[in-house]
Amino acid sequence: MDFDKIKHRTWLSWAAVGLLVALCALLAALQYRWIGEVADAESHRLREDLQYRLNLLRRDLNDEVFAACYRYIPANWEIQKLGRDLAYLSQYRNRRESGDRVVRRMAVAVPDKLDLVLLFPDATGTHLVPGNWPPEWADMRKSLIVRLRGGPAPLNQSSTLIEFPRFGTDRRSGPRSVEQEWLLLDLDADHIGQTLLSEMLIRYLGQNGKLEYDAEVVARANPAITIYRSPTDSSRGSPWIPDAAVDLLEIARPPSAVHALPPSSVADSDSSRSAGRLVAPSNTAPEPGPNRALWILRVHHHAGSLETIVAKGRRTNDLLSAGLLLLIFATIYALVRFSRRAQNLAELQMNFVAGVSHELRTPLTVIRTAAYNLRGDLATQPGQVARYGSLIREQAEKLSALVEQVLRYGNARAGRVLQKREPLAVQELIAAGLLAASNATQIKDLVVEQRIEPDLPLILADRESMQHALQNLFENAMKYGAPGGDWIGISAAPSKNGGPHAVEIRVADRGPGIPAEEREYIFDPFFRGQRPLNDQIHGTGLGLNLVKRIIEAHGGTVAVRDKSGPGAEFIVRIPVAPSGPVSAVAPLQKNDHKNDRQNEPAR
Repeated sequence: MDFDKIKHRTWLSWAAVGLLVALCALLAALQYRWIGEVADAESHRLREDLQYRLNLLRRDLNDEVFAACYRYIPANWEIQKLGRDLAYLSQYRNRRESGDRVVRRMAVAVPDKLDLVLLFPDATGTHLVPGNWPPEWADMRKSLIVRLRGGPAPLNQSSTLIEFPRFGTDRRSGPRSVEQEWLLLDLDADHIGQTLLSEMLIRYLGQNGKLEYDAEVVARANPAITIYRSPTDSSRGSPWIPDAAVDLLEIARPPSAVHALPPSSVADSDSSRSAGRLVAPSNTAPEPGPNRALWILRVHHHAGSLETIVAKGRRTNDLLSAGLLLLIFATIYALVRFSRRAQNLAELQMNFVAGVSHELRTPLTVIRTAAYNLRGDLATQPGQVARYGSLIREQAEKLSALVEQVLRYGNARAGRVLQKREPLAVQELIAAGLLAASNATQIKDLVVEQRIEPDLPLILADRESMQHALQNLFENAMKYGAPGGDWIGISAAPSKNGGPHAVEIRVADRGPGIPAEEREYIFDPFFRGQRPLNDQIHGTGLGLNLVKRIIEAHGGTVAVRDKSGPGAEFIVRIPVAPSGPVSAVAPLQKNDHKNDRQNEPAR
């Protein structure tokens, strides 16, 4: 494998990924700004929509309440025909017979020199009798006395009391209209809040019959006085900032024409009342002056505020956008990584094909040459024939080993790693593997240092597969160790890693070790390091991958670590055989390790 090419491709891949990340960051910034603008627009729209619905509620409530109040007001021609007291009493009886609950009490304030006399309907509703001013009406009395004496009209400080003056012409002051008396109506706040206002709140601020907002009504003159709280108020007893507010019960005095209807218009006036229409509709402009609304309706969304709703939606959009961008980035990263791995695998496979071709060509050439010599006259002596025969056998064994290696890899890929498993002694497997490795490498003067503890427990293994794995480790130590492969170290002992009972086998050499950039690839199929390629050491790149598959099929692990001195050391851990009876044949195992990685780097 050409690591310079790999590094170059890696740099290009990561440069492309960096460019895409920058583009994603730019897109994220633009999207964040756009989401902020959308959130601001949504907040503005929600406030406008809420205010519009509150205005509709105010209009309907004002129409409903003042429609009931105006029906207590007699026309001037009725007063002229019936007299003042009878005219007011007639309207009062009609409203009581109709079951009106908007007005709780009615009274008429009549001027008496520079003071006022308060007249109440008696129990039968046939007479107006003088009465004392209720303490809660004291502010209204002061206001009316100031107006009676010609002073400026102060604001109404009451939260439920409304006054309707009757204008007439004062002969002493000429044609100018003056206030003759005042009709005082005390509203039933409980009925208005629990019946009228509750229904309108559901109509304009509800969804599926449930109110979406907490609502409260307070007196405009004194906001500390609470007139009404919605049953859904989740913040009862604690202050909150309203999302929107609107004035309720804005007092608009009826035009003077209402009180001066001629007798010929009696039918029209009565029909207007019977039809439930306002004598002074809500779109009639009130008299110029300060705001005379009695109440203020304030609403607050259950979620906390409109800003909270918008902020929650914005956070959701931000998270979705971030998730999509991360998904795009992860997809790009995965594509780049998988493409690199596919390129590396393709290159490894090409190298494998080239390597196998070379490995096949060399023994075949030797066999063909030896056979040609035996057929001809070159091998005339028995010694020469024996030497050529030995050479043919040696090269044939190499071909057999190569074919067996490839077949084992194919079986491992197909999941046929193990066949028959049985309790085996570790010492026997090490001895058989060491003998096969020595015959295969034919290294002279090899020093094998063995430290095998006695009485090791048996392991449950497939004899042929486990022997092949150990043989491969021994051959690697001989071929890739010090020049000449003159020393390898083999040890076996019970595992001390604190896990399940296992036997630990270590194979060490005194070679140059494994380069850091190759450690994560050494268990990959077809991989061969740069040093074996440069030194033209024969191999297919399948040995260590097969070792890994075989060991893991037995439930064990294999890893490699650089020693403190020269060389590398492979560590194999195999579970011990169970104490009970063992099945003669182990089940086939599916172990398609697609370039598995261990926590420890491995060769």
